[in-house]
Amino acid sequence: MALRNAVMAALLEGEASGYDLAKGFASSVANFWMATPQQIYRELERMEGEGLIAARVVQQERRPNKRLFSLTEAGLDTVRAYTAEPPVKPTAIRDELLVKVQCVDVGDMEAVRAAIAERMELAAAKIARFERIRDRLLDGRTEDEFFATADRVGPYLTCLRGLSLERENLQWGELALRRLEQRSAAPTGD
Repeated sequence: MALRNAVMAALLEGEASGYDLAKGFASSVANFWMATPQQIYRELERMEGEGLIAARVVQQERRPNKRLFSLTEAGLDTVRAYTAEPPVKPTAIRDELLVKVQCVDVGDMEAVRAAIAERMELAAAKIARFERIRDRLLDGRTEDEFFATADRVGPYLTCLRGLSLERENLQWGELALRRLEQRSAAPTGD
């Protein structure tokens, strides 16, 4: 998947500045696509040049003017075409922590355990954030009411996937720490 697809997905929420998109990535598509603000700004320039998005300038007092981006019809057509394509490949895990865990038997077990605990703290924070997003999207409705009345359900479904992933990360971390504790408490064969 190209960054442009993630940017277009974020712009489905409505007009946004580059700053808003970079910040919004953290609360919308960041659970499935990461990008730096610089990457987002470069992609916005390319997309504008290709006619996928349009920008309008908003005059601001005491601040630089800002550009707000929105999808054009060509951009919406690109989103439609993109969603019709099968995914290129399944998700692949590239996680440095898992490499460290793989090496724990000859490595620094305490450092690895600390890294797992830190990952669990991050997962807990992400769970809290995703729960806030879910609650904001539901806006007091039940899930059934939401799906019957919401204009867009994609953000809710991706939020649920993020929640599921982070809950699993937390569960795995608990298991890994428990097993590493058992391992370090076991008598050695000396």
